Amino acid sequence: MKHTVVAFTMLLILSGCTAMPHTFSAPESQYDAIVIDPVDGMPVTIEQLAQRLQTRDVVIVGEYHGHHGSHLLQAQLQRALFRLNPAQVLSMEQFNADHQQELTRYLDGKTGETEMIEDAEAWDNYRASYRPLVEFARTHRLPVIAANAPSRMVRCVGRKGPDYLQSLPPERKALLPDQPFMDTESYREKFIAAITGSHGTRHGDTGAEDEDDRMSPRILNSYRAQLLRDNTMASRIIAAAQTHPNSQILHLTGTFHSEDGLGTVALLKQRAPELRITVISPQFWTDQSLDEQVTSNRFKGDYLYFIRPLPDEFIDEERERKAMMERFRNASDNSCD
Repeated sequence: MKHTVVAFTMLLILSGCTAMPHTFSAPESQYDAIVIDPVDGMPVTIEQLAQRLQTRDVVIVGEYHGHHGSHLLQAQLQRALFRLNPAQVLSMEQFNADHQQELTRYLDGKTGETEMIEDAEAWDNYRASYRPLVEFARTHRLPVIAANAPSRMVRCVGRKGPDYLQSLPPERKALLPDQPFMDTESYREKFIAAITGSHGTRHGDTGAEDEDDRMSPRILNSYRAQLLRDNTMASRIIAAAQTHPNSQILHLTGTFHSEDGLGTVALLKQRAPELRITVISPQFWTDQSLDEQVTSNRFKGDYLYFIRPLPDEFIDEERERKAMMERFRNASDNSCD
């Protein structure tokens, strides 16, 4: 009997226990993240992840903006990758390309943090979310790339359309990538679904022209503004790879720009197919089993990390509506003339 039990146990081990679901606890707090390899559904430590990524040219970590679990994981991975390859470049959606000089002046010790935050128009949550990453880069004299498109350009393309870019002076146009509205059909479908709640075109339906005809002018211009962000980030990453050969680029971005291999990732692969890219995508933990969560999200990234959901912003729908209207009104105050 004893030998039978041992033999059965060994059989389970050798078979990988494929019939047994993985049972891992949910992240304990808003700071915690569980990294999973979607190929086998198994957890990966930050150190193990860094080991696997050390030969990659570009590591893209998607985030839910303002989530402490995302930002802590980014900082931990930054340090772990640096220990394996000190030739590192930090690329950030959270700074715009027209403020590279102000960011670099801070890294060089020529301005203080508050001056940089004001001059480079850092995001409101800079100190709480991105300070540790920038300070690590500054301490180790690593380049930090302001990767996003200038906010005024994005806003005005969203309002006026792509012809707005033709009105820019040469020094502003120099900040733009070639083909600033390059895209992919899958990303169009995803964007339409996110904006309108529809499902985009059916798989196999065709062409940008059909899609453009189906979008209202407002949605089409919003999509072009999104493409301007993605194309700018892709071109800035490529430029960084050329300026800093043999360096590994760690790029931080909102997950919509990178999950499913779309957005910035798809454009990077079109523009520089030689780059070895890995995408790490966040998912909110649900009450499903881990296996079910991994299965339903397995194509979102090369690795997934699970974090606790953020609290609801509003319960009162009327207060939410008023807050959204106020945000829209404040955005409209910025002129494109």
